[in-house]
Amino acid sequence: MTMRAADGPLLMTPGPTRVPDRVLQAGARPMIHHRSPEFSRELADAVELLGPVFGTQSKPLPVHTTGRGALEATICNLFSSGDEIAVCCNGKFGEMWAGFAESYGVIVRRFSTSWECGADAGELERLLGARPGIRAVALAYVDTSTGVASDVAAIARVARAHDALVLVDGIPSIGGMPFAFDEWDLDITVTASQKCLMSSPGLSWVVVSERGWRAVATSRLPRHYWDFTAIKRTISAPKPETPGTTPVHLVLQVAEALRMMHEEGLTNVYDRHAAMALRVREGIASLGLSLQCPEADAYAATMTAIALPTGVAPRTIRDTLKADGIWTAAGLGPYERGGFRIGHMGDIRMADVERTLTALRNVMATTTGSAPAAAS
Repeated sequence: MTMRAADGPLLMTPGPTRVPDRVLQAGARPMIHHRSPEFSRELADAVELLGPVFGTQSKPLPVHTTGRGALEATICNLFSSGDEIAVCCNGKFGEMWAGFAESYGVIVRRFSTSWECGADAGELERLLGARPGIRAVALAYVDTSTGVASDVAAIARVARAHDALVLVDGIPSIGGMPFAFDEWDLDITVTASQKCLMSSPGLSWVVVSERGWRAVATSRLPRHYWDFTAIKRTISAPKPETPGTTPVHLVLQVAEALRMMHEEGLTNVYDRHAAMALRVREGIASLGLSLQCPEADAYAATMTAIALPTGVAPRTIRDTLKADGIWTAAGLGPYERGGFRIGHMGDIRMADVERTLTALRNVMATTTGSAPAAAS
């Protein structure tokens, strides 16, 4: 099955990712009204097809915002000023989520603050034991600043034993890595359109558990545009809609991307991502490069953060790859000056990975003045 997007740079970034031709074409349809039966059918299809990707029987809620907007929305929908939550801050985006909470007057207790490792269930157990007032635990399945993956199921078991809600940022992982919202007994999970869902940026999806909805009912923080209750009411109507004007063509894109994912088979999608991640890790090792966080227990199947040798400027590597038509991403936070990131998610295929590794080999040979072994 051909799934190639129109000619352009090869986006080996952790989002936005390449949008396949079928998805582009779905988003180029003539405008249909967001209150029409035709659009309601497309919206209902997207909701139905997303359920298995989240691993849930619940209806995912469309939230008209980027991923970080949806993360902020989880705070104002579930909590009240003065509530206490624990946030895994093992990367830029965990720390960002903590900042959102603090901006609303929520008290944040940070744990697992090393960017080198995943969320530590033992540390969380000690924190929850010492601070029984903590209402929720928030973490990223994968933080795209590091490429480190956390054991969500293990963290959830600890949180549930202390009657705490579990909030998960699945933006760079859901659709590319297996996820089990219901089985892992989670309460809030967020993803977005521009990564593994192979669509344009601007639309997020949120799943809320029954426990989560009880928290929504008692929350006293202000919200209007991001009111999950209003979204649930309209999405659950006989003719599904959203509050206000829907980003019609984003929904059409996501619905088509999900059809493609189900045609490929979700297990095959996950296996493809895992194989690409393994190939990237093996390839960079053969070039004498290392992972940005070499001591982590688990890594993303959707992106890889790479450390460069001392004296090799990431900007030089990335600009040279860009001149060859391959876009990668800068390192973030403490890794900005020493590394860069490769995304391998969504519509990316093994041939794209091989092209990138070959180009990287050539760039390293030119930059360092040596000829590293082929990335085999």
